[in-house]
Amino acid sequence: MNSISVRALLVRGMLAGLVAGALALAVAYFLGESRVDAAIALEEAHSHDHGGGEELVSRTMQSTAGLATGVLVFGVAIGGIAALVFCYALGRIGRFGPRATAALIAFGALLTVYVVPFLKYPANPPAVGNPDTIGQRTALFFLMVALSVLLAVAAVILGKRLAPRLGNWNATIAASVGYVLVIGLAYAFLPSFNEVGKDFPAGLLWEFRLATLAVQATLWSTFGLLFGYLTERLLVPGPDTVPAGGGTASRTATSAG
Repeated sequence: MNSISVRALLVRGMLAGLVAGALALAVAYFLGESRVDAAIALEEAHSHDHGGGEELVSRTMQSTAGLATGVLVFGVAIGGIAALVFCYALGRIGRFGPRATAALIAFGALLTVYVVPFLKYPANPPAVGNPDTIGQRTALFFLMVALSVLLAVAAVILGKRLAPRLGNWNATIAASVGYVLVIGLAYAFLPSFNEVGKDFPAGLLWEFRLATLAVQATLWSTFGLLFGYLTERLLVPGPDTVPAGGGTASRTATSAG
């Protein structure tokens, strides 16, 4: 894949990430913000009893411009990174076309970057969590992300090496089992945090966490579908690209491309 193709795919990845970020922003605003407001109301009620501090950034700014900036910038960033991963993975992880490769990358990213760390360290709304442990919890979450991604890459490499002896299906199963086992050990040995207060509504906590999961699922599924479509249009020539009466040489060149 030459530099022109990589640049074109990078642009398409960032564009797909921007669109995916816009849809994820809508989900975050309509599903998540009401839960955040409810949690903040509980936090403020508690802080009034103990003398809460002054608000540095208004809630309106946080829920509009702040949310939009964060989600859209994240969408563009992950779109560019995923496009570079696509450039390397295409043709190396199996006989998959551009759409299937994009879908696999998006699904794998959702699983390894968010779902696996989320199951160990789920997102918490305001008023949940000890401020004294926020640094430790953040560091452990990103450690879990790094472990999950590195182990997923190792599982892919292992599956490729086992495929000639075990076959593609058995090699995939073996590599997946290895990934799950090591992740299970990480779950067991890394510290856990149970800092949800007894007075915090369990239903609100559950709804907030489901909303965060919905945001990520929207982001990655939209990116996978849109980026797959854009890459297929770029990399797979359609019938209209062959000139009429171009002869055998033109058709052969098109097939080789």
